[in-house]
Amino acid sequence: MAIPLNASVSENQKAEAVRKITDAVRIVATLVVNNLAESGMFDSQTFQRKIIESPDFPNDLHESFRPLIHSLLVNSTRTWREKDGVIYLSVISDGMTGPEWIKRLEGSGFRLSKWAKDVLNSSDFKPTTGYVYNIAILKGNLFSDGDRVTSKIRAEADKRKLTKPNAEVACLIRENFSDEDIETMGLWWIVTMHEPIKDSVGDLRLLCAGRGGGGRWLCAARCGAGFGWGGVAGFAFVLPQDQNSVSTT
Repeated sequence: MAIPLNASVSENQKAEAVRKITDAVRIVATLVVNNLAESGMFDSQTFQRKIIESPDFPNDLHESFRPLIHSLLVNSTRTWREKDGVIYLSVISDGMTGPEWIKRLEGSGFRLSKWAKDVLNSSDFKPTTGYVYNIAILKGNLFSDGDRVTSKIRAEADKRKLTKPNAEVACLIRENFSDEDIETMGLWWIVTMHEPIKDSVGDLRLLCAGRGGGGRWLCAARCGAGFGWGGVAGFAFVLPQDQNSVSTT
């Protein structure tokens, strides 16, 4: 719906348009708060359905407010919480291919290592569209120094029924969470524990968002089963209830 606010419409029409917009913003904001309060995570499909089904939401504003709803949802996922050494957050995919991520991140001032670019340019990097990833990050201090190796970290994730994320999660975390956010989490690096992807020389690697070495990095670390990690790293997996895939590209 296009709402005319030019001089050719009456003051009553203008007032009615402003009222509808105000009511719509209030309803969307209320649903954002309630959805977060209920679960601490966002389910994109449920959230948008609640807006559409809301008896108070003006029917002729659904299409006009779709960009606002998407923007509010994306911005809301930039929050995170921590409980018992696990950090919880959500990110939403938008179909970016690996080469597109390189252009987008570098265009925003992020720094990408050669190995990260290798992974992003790999045919094994497969993006999705409209997928809400509810993420659990196991902090490195949950593990003793001797147990903080790839195989044991994955074993702990299996016990918690966490699953491997898509590699694109690393890019989404990097874009949505600043170095300051990562520092507040008590971490230097967030390692996305996706299926390892080979670099240009055949080494298997995992994408990592980090604030070390000058900050704003997306890197790719080698990740053999016995590879040891520092206690200042966090390890990102997908929560078991994450079933919100909309489409793949």
